[in-house]
Amino acid sequence: MSLIRYTLVSEGSSDQALVPILTWTLRQHLGLCPIKPLWADLRRLPQPPSTLSDRVRKALELYPCDVLFIHRDADNQPRDVRWREIQEATFAAQVEERRSIPVIPVRMTEAWLLIDTQAIRKAAGNPNGTEVLDMPRPTTLEDIANPKERLRVILQTATGQSGRRLKRFNVDAAIRRISEFISDFSVLRKLPAFIQLEKDIRDWCARLEGS
Repeated sequence: MSLIRYTLVSEGSSDQALVPILTWTLRQHLGLCPIKPLWADLRRLPQPPSTLSDRVRKALELYPCDVLFIHRDADNQPRDVRWREIQEATFAAQVEERRSIPVIPVRMTEAWLLIDTQAIRKAAGNPNGTEVLDMPRPTTLEDIANPKERLRVILQTATGQSGRRLKRFNVDAAIRRISEFISDFSVLRKLPAFIQLEKDIRDWCARLEGS
């Protein structure tokens, strides 16, 4: 199989952390097929698109791909609400349904990053730290009310810093790095939102192999 290119359209820069997760999941179903991931950074355009359908349209124009991953955090909305928003946006952007896959973490992307203590310590710049981190159990990740804030506090604790040094710590950059230090995301298979994502990816890969 030749090179597979995918593009991620996300809500914010911290959602770049989804790229290693998506690549890992694709790898589970594509074997050794080369994968080239792209994150659609539309922030610096002279007129950044504001609606989801416009972001989808511009992402395909600037970052052509075989499959488009479209991210929306569920936040406090049912998954079906976000799924319909994505479907409406792809329809408006005239994207074939089989070319797009929704990525809808329950609450926020950050919930999927709270799975690996060592990766968090590395992202915090203190891989040998011994600070006690308030890590949740994997099965409770989708129940955390504010995973972004929980992750920020854990990262700050993991630095082992305080005072001025802690204030200089770029927690947003650290969040984006966490998934780069994780080699196995199989623990996410305990979560209904990830189970659905992997099913969608598996179905897309099956269609690809059958075409």
